[in-house]
Amino acid sequence: MGLSLRAPRFRGPAYFRSKNLLPKNLVTMRCFIVKMDLCVFAAVMALVERERFLGFHSLIIINMASIMERADENLLPAVYKEVSEAFAAGPSDLGYLTFTRNFVQGLASPVAGVLAINYDRPMVLAIGILCWALSTAAVGASKYFFQAAFWRAINGFGLAIVIPALQSFIADSYSDSVRGAGFGFLNLVGTVGGIGGGAIATVMAGYTFWGMPGWRCAFLMMGGLSCLIGFLVYQFVIDPRRIASSHDTSKMSDRENLIDSKSSRSATIWAESWIAMKTVMKVPTFQFIVLQGLVGSVPWTAIVFITLWFELIGFDHNSSATLVGLFAAGCALGSFLGGVIADRMSHKYPHSGRIMCAQFSSFMGIPFSLFLIKAIPQEVSSYYTYATTLFLMGLTISWCATATNGPMFAEVVPAKHRTMIYAFDRAFEVSFSSFAAPIVGILAEKVYGYNPKTVDPILGSTREAYALSRGLLSMMVVPFGLCCMFYTPLYWTFKQDRENARVASLKETEML
Repeated sequence: MGLSLRAPRFRGPAYFRSKNLLPKNLVTMRCFIVKMDLCVFAAVMALVERERFLGFHSLIIINMASIMERADENLLPAVYKEVSEAFAAGPSDLGYLTFTRNFVQGLASPVAGVLAINYDRPMVLAIGILCWALSTAAVGASKYFFQAAFWRAINGFGLAIVIPALQSFIADSYSDSVRGAGFGFLNLVGTVGGIGGGAIATVMAGYTFWGMPGWRCAFLMMGGLSCLIGFLVYQFVIDPRRIASSHDTSKMSDRENLIDSKSSRSATIWAESWIAMKTVMKVPTFQFIVLQGLVGSVPWTAIVFITLWFELIGFDHNSSATLVGLFAAGCALGSFLGGVIADRMSHKYPHSGRIMCAQFSSFMGIPFSLFLIKAIPQEVSSYYTYATTLFLMGLTISWCATATNGPMFAEVVPAKHRTMIYAFDRAFEVSFSSFAAPIVGILAEKVYGYNPKTVDPILGSTREAYALSRGLLSMMVVPFGLCCMFYTPLYWTFKQDRENARVASLKETEML
């Protein structure tokens, strides 16, 4: 009954024929059009401001996640000496703990690519952060060495999911011209977390809290803080892919909209992932960057022993933490500086500027490694020489990832495959470089005569410090040189691969 009474009111033709709603002359029509344009412009600007706000607060939380990720990575190397005493483990055993985490991280990294193609990246990040948070706390609670090794493997799985997703998130958040600075800033704040995590763990290791060794408390504290960051990521971070498509008028939330749209085609998840894998693996630029990364990441894995080395020389916890912190500070500033310089170089030399920056940075690792390990006397009195050398070394050898690898990966594949290319890069590089830490320990023990039983817990051991330094040197100088050399083919492949990616992206846009 009610419907029959209302029907006459809503007769379309009668409503739209009303003469009062039509412009009576050309001037009125122009005013009408201008008003409509202003309304549209205001709506667009409101959307733009919303996107900027969402993108800004998302980047803040993402950088907080990077801080915690790097802090977590630096926990164990910072307390190698205490862990060695707690589990009666030598350098090769400690290297095995790092190997376990890195090897699992390398093998599991493609999982991040598969998940990011089909699911909301904040959800993927939150899952990975939860894995690393719980496993970090479990390492601190471990009673036996094999328990610590198991939880380090779980920690590697969490990092395998988080790191590629973080990198692709940053790549999608910045344009090509400033992407180096974007990666540099991510690495800068991440390194601040690494400095804080390593320094706090090293200092806490010298104390006991509520009857518990300080290094265990550091692991438990890091696990709790990481859980908090995971919650913030899941609750408040918006995927850049959703911001780009937020102009639709659906009342559904961004995350719900993405999940629903993906679930409707869940049958094609593995097909899409397989296509992305094949696309990434066929890119020559990706192949050569991975090749250099296989050897270029070895020194960075080997250098986890540097805290133990300083303590063996005779430096106390605070001095060792300060020296490692200075190196990390140099790396933080260097990664950002390298990204900015590479952005400028890419403007002037679009096809070769970033490659030149990477070769300079990797080459500088050779003279600095030789000077640090062979030229400086391994004595406590050399503190200021070590401090200056480590800071300058970090400032110059840390450019490759932010100046070259990260930005170039984003340019040689379509945007939807970015997480996959970062994931496979991590898979190859981390899996191979994971052998570096145990090799350093084996060289120190079997070749250069390191004996953990002769180490004084307070004063260290000059003989063992020398043995460990020889192992470090073996895993730094040659890999840095090979890394520099393997960047050379990019002068011929990068230009064509970037053009191919642009053409592929245009074709995908036209098909939408």
